[in-house]
This record gives sequence, C-alpha cells and structure tokens, in this order.
Amino acid sequence: MCGIAGLYLKNTERYGELGRLFCPMLEEMSDRGPDSAGFAVYRGEQGEASKITLYDPDPAFDWESLASQMGADLGVSVAVERLSTHSVLHAKAEAKRLRDWLERRDPPLRIMSAGRSLEIFKEIGLPREVLERFGAAQMSGSHAIGHTRMATESAVTTQGAHPFNTGDDLCLVHNGSLSNHHKVGDWLTRQAGIQFQTENDSEVAAGYLTWRLREGASIAEALEAALSDLDGFYTFAVGTKDGFAVLRDPIACKPAVLAETDDWVAMASEYRALAGLPGVEKAKVWEPKPATVYSWGAA
Repeated sequence: MCGIAGLYLKNTERYGELGRLFCPMLEEMSDRGPDSAGFAVYRGEQGEASKITLYDPDPAFDWESLASQMGADLGVSVAVERLSTHSVLHAKAEAKRLRDWLERRDPPLRIMSAGRSLEIFKEIGLPREVLERFGAAQMSGSHAIGHTRMATESAVTTQGAHPFNTGDDLCLVHNGSLSNHHKVGDWLTRQAGIQFQTENDSEVAAGYLTWRLREGASIAEALEAALSDLDGFYTFAVGTKDGFAVLRDPIACKPAVLAETDDWVAMASEYRALAGLPGVEKAKVWEPKPATVYSWGAA
C-alpha cells in the first residue's frame, strides 16, 4: 500500500498557500498508510544560510546546547527552530559541514534533511496528526512531497517513515519495493561514500539519485538511469531545490495520477487527493506512463 502526494506551485503568488493546499492531499491518503507519515517542504533560501532538520524522541533534548557546541566547533552562529520532536538548525555554512559535524557526534542524531531550502518532518501516527504536530497547514513554500506509510515488512518507526534525504535539497518518496537495494546500497557506501541511516530501500533510491547528481546528471537524467540500475516495482516522487519529478517503473503496477494547471502540478496515488485543489476541474489529468520521467522546474 502506502500513499504519495506531491504539489509543485508554478505560480509564485500561491507560495503562501502551500501548506493549506497540500495537507488535505496527504490526509486523503490515510487509508493507504495509517501508521506513520512524513512530508518535505521547500521553504526557500535564507541568504547564505543552510539548514539541517534533526530528530530526537526525547522532549527534553537540549537543542540550544547542541547548537552552541556546533557553532563553537565550526566558527558560525547556529539558530534553532524547534517543531515538536524535530528541530531545524540554521547556520551560514555549507550543509555538508553541518552534516559531517553531526555524523561525527557520539551518539549521532537522526538527520532528517539538509540543504538550503528543504525541511523534512515525519513521525508515527495518522497523517492528520503528523501534519498538525508540525503545523504543516501554516507553512509556505514552492513545493511539498509527502508519504503515508503502511509498514508491511518492517517496524513502525519515525526513522522508517518517508521522505528520505541523502544529498543537499534532494528528497524522495516511494511506493513499491526494490529488489536490489542491498547491492546498490553497499556499492554507494563503499564507492560513493554515501551514508545511510536506515535499511529502507527508499533511502537507497534517494542515495542513488544523490550520487548521480554529484556525477553531473540532472534529476531527470538520474531517474532515466535508475530505470536500468534499480530493480523492482515503484512510483517515485522526487523533489530538488528548484524542481519536482515523477517516475514509474516499466511495469507500473503501483497507482499514480498527475494533474496540471497554469498554477500548479500535483501528483498522488489516487485522484481523490487532487479533487480539492483550486481549478482542478479544468486541469489536465492523466496517468503517468511506465518508464517515463515527468519533471517540472529545474529538474
């Protein structure tokens, strides 16, 4: 099962409505994945600052002390924005420097996302509860991608929820299953230096795309290559700092629907997630073809 929803706003005047428009889409996918949910939101850049979203289940975790220590070690000022079990750290430093510092920490914190504009929030619980916990409806931005999970083959955990981020401002949600992710993940760790925090096949898919982007591919080109290198059945929805993309495997047994107007592009596992969007009655609506990359923005 599992459900996917994505919304890319083509009209910048609608950026303030992103959360309000996106939340009902993800809630509609609750029947497909009621045990946990997550969403990625692209909320824009803040000058030269990077941000890194972190998770710790301890409500008493001292985020301010962590930020102070990070700032002292890296020689930068680090601001903290706390949202429930997650916190977003902002600093005028490359996101990789922040990630590297955190990965050296003992014990390491769970890194949900890193980049200039991306923030990822995910938790156990019904999608509506997760969205409300993080105040998603009030968030603005250019695009958002979300996932509702039914964990049929693994434990229900925050870390196992989607989306996954493995490189700056890239995120992926996945409905389906990969058959060769252990082999691909081992290769990416040994040869490309990509570190994984879970055993989820979707994180491996995100890592694969990160590696392809580092090699100079666009996200569309990376997804084209994935058709040869990633085995299994899947629907991917992918976000980058400036773009949004969708891909189904060559068999396309997992459901997906796309809709587009002059103001937005939306994708979901079922049409009912799109039915409440403004202007959907005049939208171009279609089922994405197998083994075909669809992309918008700088993807």
